[in-house]
Amino acid sequence: MTLDNRIEAFSTLGKFLKQVAQDEPITSQSALNELYYNDFKALIAQVAIYNPWFTEQNIQKAIAAIAENLDKNSLQTFIAPYREGILKNKKAQQVAVIMAGNIPMVGFHDFLCVLLSGHRFIGKLSSDDKYLLPFLAKIMTTIAPAFADYIEFTEGQLKNMQAVIATGSNNTARYFEYYFSKYATIIRKNRNAVAVLTGKETKEELSQLGNDIFQYFGLGCRNVSKLFVPRAYTFDRFYESIMIYKDIININKYANNYDYNRTVYLMSSEPNLFDNNFLLLKESTSYASPIGVLFYEFYDDIAQLNARLEKDAEQIQCIVSADVGIKRAIPFGQAQRPALNDYADGVDTMQFLLSV
Repeated sequence: MTLDNRIEAFSTLGKFLKQVAQDEPITSQSALNELYYNDFKALIAQVAIYNPWFTEQNIQKAIAAIAENLDKNSLQTFIAPYREGILKNKKAQQVAVIMAGNIPMVGFHDFLCVLLSGHRFIGKLSSDDKYLLPFLAKIMTTIAPAFADYIEFTEGQLKNMQAVIATGSNNTARYFEYYFSKYATIIRKNRNAVAVLTGKETKEELSQLGNDIFQYFGLGCRNVSKLFVPRAYTFDRFYESIMIYKDIININKYANNYDYNRTVYLMSSEPNLFDNNFLLLKESTSYASPIGVLFYEFYDDIAQLNARLEKDAEQIQCIVSADVGIKRAIPFGQAQRPALNDYADGVDTMQFLLSV
C-alpha cells in the first residue's frame, strides 16, 4: 500500500465524515453510506447515552473537525515535509497508542499519523471513548482493505510493540514513563489553553472565545481554562458576549459540577468571585480550572506576560488572543480546530514515527 494510497483512503473517509457532520448524505458516498451511514448515526446516539459528556452535538463537532483536516490537499501539504522519510521506511513497526477519553475521538490524530507513516497501529482505548474510533477503523478497512493488517485495538496488555504514544494525567504519565522506559515514547501530560484579553475585543471575538471555553464542556486540553486580563478589567462585556452559551447549564453533568464548585467557593467566602449562573470566574494563578469555572489573572505588561507564558509553556497547550504582541497566539474560536501540524504538547508526532 503506497503513501498516496493511504492519503487517498483518508481523504475518502473525510468526505464520508463531512456529510455525517452536516447530516446531509451525498450521492458520491452512496456505497459507504449504504454500509455505514445509518449505523454511524445510530452509534453516535448510543455513545451519547453511554457517556453523557459526549453529547450528539459535541460528537458532531469532533467529526466535523476531523473531516476538515482530511481534505486531500491538506493531507498532502501536511505530509510533504515527511514524504521522503516515509518512502525510505521499508519496515513497518508496531506502535502502541494509549488514548485519553476526555473528548470524542481525541486519539484520531495519532491514529492518522501512525498509519500515514507506514507503521502498524495498536490502539488501547479509554473506557469513556471506546466505540467511535473502532467504527472509523472499520470504515477505513472497507475503503482500503490493506489497512486490516495495520490496525488493531486491544483491551489486554500491550506487547510486541517498538514504540508507544501515551496520553494521560500527570500522575499516569509517571507510570507510563516507568513502564515503557525501554521503548521509544511520546508521553503527554496535563495541559490547558489560555486566553489573553486586552479589553479591546469585539463582542463577536468574545463570543468566539466562548466556544473555546464551552465546547466539550471545557474537558479538552485545548479548551480555554484561564483568562489573562489587564488590571482593572471588568467582565461585564465578556459575560454579555457569552450569553449565547447559557443553555449549557441545562446539561445535568455540567450543572452538577457548576453547582458543586459554586457551593464550595461560597462556603469558603472566596474573594473576587464572579457568577452569571452558568460560569464562575475565579481569580487564581493556576491554569487548570474545574468544570463550570474559568480562572483569571491580571497582568500589567505584555512583555512580562509573554515571559510568564514562555516559562510555563509545559503547562499550556495553546494560547488564544487577538493581540499581535502575544507569541504563538491563535484566533478566538480556533482552539478546538487544530491544523494537522498543530501537534499536541508541541511534539512532532510524524518526526517521532520516522525515527522509530
